[in-house]
Amino acid sequence: MNDNLFDQSYKEEEFDKNIRPETLDEYVGQKEIKENLRVFIKASKLRNEALDHVLLYGPPGLGKTTLAYIIANELGVHIKTASGPSIEKSGDLAAILSSLEEGDVLFIDEIHRMPRFIEEILYPAMEDYVLDIVVGTEGNTRNIRIDLPPFTLVGATTKAGDISSPLRDRFGIVEKLNYYTTEELTSIIMRTSRVLNMPIDLDAATNLATRSRKTPRIANRLFKRVRDFALVFGDKKIDYDLTMNSLARLKVDDYGLDSVDIEYLEALIKKFNGGPVGAATIATSIGEEVSTIEDVVEPFLLQEGFIKRTQRGRVATDLAYEHLKIPKKNK
Repeated sequence: MNDNLFDQSYKEEEFDKNIRPETLDEYVGQKEIKENLRVFIKASKLRNEALDHVLLYGPPGLGKTTLAYIIANELGVHIKTASGPSIEKSGDLAAILSSLEEGDVLFIDEIHRMPRFIEEILYPAMEDYVLDIVVGTEGNTRNIRIDLPPFTLVGATTKAGDISSPLRDRFGIVEKLNYYTTEELTSIIMRTSRVLNMPIDLDAATNLATRSRKTPRIANRLFKRVRDFALVFGDKKIDYDLTMNSLARLKVDDYGLDSVDIEYLEALIKKFNGGPVGAATIATSIGEEVSTIEDVVEPFLLQEGFIKRTQRGRVATDLAYEHLKIPKKNK
């Protein structure tokens, strides 16, 4: 690998680590969740017990992973991470659980995608801190019980409805993360500018925040791209004009809609006469994965009122027609 590319990749990873807040005080937004977690964490430390298992759900990019790391930091313990799809065998889960120390946090992202038989192995681990697994081949199997230290499972999901009731019921703390306000996103962008040592004017940060789809991850991603333009074309400072020019080049409009959003809406209106039509059909028509459409594109379009869901499929609203400046035909 080219050394320059390696250095750039390493620096980007370091930037991401620096951007991520480490304490509840540094974490912007989700005020009620933060205050609740502050109480629960303090109470668990006073009892000298592991924190109850925590389920965090909501649209992608709102800070579920960051909160998991903060929970571990606030508890003063280590964190081990995994993703639901990566845990394919009972041995995978056993290896992860047996590596935990007392009080540790186990963070499982996309927990709704964990195989159901893995869930069933996880139940006694969550409830009684024991791991029951079957080893051996057919006709020569035996059960092994492994005692586990008390630990806290933090699960994150964008699809809470896909989590089975038995698994959901075993989480003592369940919190939904909500979209961010422009003011909160502006604060996040200003903090990122300080961390990355790239000054930004307040009006530029506010404008960037309004186009970030109410999502911190997108706000930080757009900031880093605008920073690139500032380094190359500006004077190493981000002002309003540079921000507007950069966003235009990135094809991010006043609502924060990008080229994929526009392509989605144009397909819905022009190819399918405004709907109703299924997500899979739209995804195929624009060459995107259905999961991308359902998890990334549609939540914001629904939130902002560009589309609505019906029993027969997705339908474009009057706002979508107005935004794209497409006359609405009578059906």
